[in-house]
Amino acid sequence: MTKYNFPKIDLHNHLDGSFRPETMYELAAKYGIKTEVPTVEEYIALTRHRATCGSVNEYLKMFDLPCSVMQTGEALERITFELGEDLYHQGVAYAEIRFAPQQHVSGELTQATAIEAVIAGAKRAMDTYPIKLGILACMMVYGSEQINYDANMETVITAKEYLGKGLVGIDLAGAEGLVPLENFAPFFDKARELNIPFTCHAGDSPGPDTVETAVYTFGAQRIGHGHHVYFDPELVRRIAKTDILFEICPTSNIQCQTEPTYGKHPAKNMMEMGLKVSINTDNQFLADVTLDDEYDHCLNEMGFTERDLIQMNLNAINASFCDETIKAPIRAELEALLK
Repeated sequence: MTKYNFPKIDLHNHLDGSFRPETMYELAAKYGIKTEVPTVEEYIALTRHRATCGSVNEYLKMFDLPCSVMQTGEALERITFELGEDLYHQGVAYAEIRFAPQQHVSGELTQATAIEAVIAGAKRAMDTYPIKLGILACMMVYGSEQINYDANMETVITAKEYLGKGLVGIDLAGAEGLVPLENFAPFFDKARELNIPFTCHAGDSPGPDTVETAVYTFGAQRIGHGHHVYFDPELVRRIAKTDILFEICPTSNIQCQTEPTYGKHPAKNMMEMGLKVSINTDNQFLADVTLDDEYDHCLNEMGFTERDLIQMNLNAINASFCDETIKAPIRAELEALLK
């Protein structure tokens, strides 16, 4: 039993930021991968220090060790299973776990077999515990879209093969603002052609213009982060007329200093202005946060009520990319709590 006992949904959860550090060190030793510090305790302390680095792009450097370890099917399946297990024990009813298959192909894996390994780990978790999981395959921004154009297009095309088989959609993640977001339009054009649902990181480090690009150029059904949309009231008014969901990750925003404090985070104001908002963890280990922690911040510092939390979870399940057979019972339970 957890503190918040309504169905909880986490739609924005990165696999390579939500692992067990003990597992990371065990696998690093097994694969002969050098770690920056010798013990897992020192690694945890170092990560806690770096989590307040104040920059999204600096924050991304913390993914170097986990990505170096997660280059085998064994590692990807195990880490996905363990995350599913952890989410179940945290009282999560449904989660979408995202990862970039192109970051896991330096050894034995292809993008396709990386996706298969993650799907296998999620399936094992669902076979073991009463939790539902979906997988999102991330394209990546490293700078110019030409740097990894072929790999990003491969992610889209490969995702289609596994859609409905454990994979539920795609995303664009990585270093924001290095080049105009609209440069990545060809990948979303392909996703629409193939009828692949997608979300898109936007409006976190950059301004609201990237949210406009993601919504009105790409056709994104959801926005990863997106809180800087608040600074364009006209854009807010336009999006409020749609069902676009904003995947808000408060602690990540504070740690990366894309928002100054929980109290000044605009998520509550966004909701009051008519936007559909949800609360998510982003990177459970790297941020040292669970949904319960985020909800505590929501209630104690961000101006939300418990009814708001239930509504935001209803927003999330409605905007999730999973099958209606998964959505329906969760939706019904949340709607009953709002009556």
